[in-house]
Amino acid sequence: MSTMEVPRLVTSLPGPKGRAVVERSDRFVSPSLPRAYPLVVERAQGVFVEDVDGNRFLDCAAGIAVCSTGHCHPRVVEAIQRQAERLLHICGADFYDTMYIDLAERLSRLVPGAGPKKVFLGNSGAEAVEAALKLARYHTGRPYVVSFFGAFHGRTMGAVSLTASKPLYHQGFGPLLPGVIHVPYAYCYRCPYNLTYPECDLACVDAIEDLWLHKSVPPEEIAAIFVEPVQGEGGYIVPPDGWLAKLRALCDKYGILLVADEVQSGVGRTGRMFAVEHWGVEPDILCTAKALASGMPLSAMVAREEVMTWPPGAHGSTYGGNPVACAAAQATLDVILEEGLMENAARVGGLLLERLRELAAESHLIGDVRGLGLMIGVELVKDKATKEPAKKEAEAVVQGCFRRGLLLLTCGPNSIRFSPPLILTEAQAETAFQIFADALAEVEGT
Repeated sequence: MSTMEVPRLVTSLPGPKGRAVVERSDRFVSPSLPRAYPLVVERAQGVFVEDVDGNRFLDCAAGIAVCSTGHCHPRVVEAIQRQAERLLHICGADFYDTMYIDLAERLSRLVPGAGPKKVFLGNSGAEAVEAALKLARYHTGRPYVVSFFGAFHGRTMGAVSLTASKPLYHQGFGPLLPGVIHVPYAYCYRCPYNLTYPECDLACVDAIEDLWLHKSVPPEEIAAIFVEPVQGEGGYIVPPDGWLAKLRALCDKYGILLVADEVQSGVGRTGRMFAVEHWGVEPDILCTAKALASGMPLSAMVAREEVMTWPPGAHGSTYGGNPVACAAAQATLDVILEEGLMENAARVGGLLLERLRELAAESHLIGDVRGLGLMIGVELVKDKATKEPAKKEAEAVVQGCFRRGLLLLTCGPNSIRFSPPLILTEAQAETAFQIFADALAEVEGT
């Protein structure tokens, strides 16, 4: 299956077997689960996915940036099988588990920052964010936290209170967690202050201090600022150089914890183990998940030792740090480090970014192309001068790619994300680009 070819244009999806599965899903599965398109997966290997009707797809979504080493990498599969024969579950919250401790030690060394760190393992990105939120309030004794417009931190109650990427995530669930303040992100393509970088001198950070900390909530009552070093669901937005460092300086000035949400950007996706490394910034707390275990449910909240001050029983998780998931994580990290996947992400991502920017110069729909490594966003607009979002067009391009055998997802209201497995080759990236260009041309009518 590793040599699967990308299929020809498919005009009717799903096929007969797929339609039967969709009908069963409509009967028995929660309607809260969104479906990007009618893909009914049968199996997957490497960068390819096959549906129940035999259609094959080049996967540039990777299960929402999860399958970092590709689908079913043999070293990861072998680690899972070996561990499953020895121990499935023991609960690292109540007993000592060497798999949990070994992974915690490794992550404490991989996460940037001087000095010792401690690790809490959970099951999902949202769970890691919830842990960070509780720890920040506990350690500082302060009630308020800051997050950014466009942020996605999860959909559990605390995490969704920090989230501000779609009103749908809040609709019908209020009142949400109190004490959350949202401020503008460094979205240079759509600067909320109508300024231009670098002449702006990163005024969006100054505004946090001038407009919120001095006029709304005293900085002495802010526990933490939660930030995605590269914003994910908000549109794959890369902040300008110096912004994250200036945010770090603001936190230092007032004793505020800086929490880096690297659930989507971490574990090699941007060409570094963690995206904060691109700017040399050391967070007080870092959250990661998704790519950490190549598809197994696992997350980590890593904090400086002097911050991890809560007592036994203050927080825990029955399944967090499950031995099988930990084994998958160790194998994932081995593959990323030993097989050069971060270097591959930087190189292949750079080539794909260049091709997409060339396409943008010819396209009347592409307003902006941005990214780091294999975390690339393409923003579509109706008019390049007014920058009016082209939401329907973005969705149409994704559907057109799906019919042509390429899996992509949208992000933000009008952007399309490329987040393939980190094993993507130059040839596969070129294939993905050509399919994307064809789908875009169809929507543009050219």
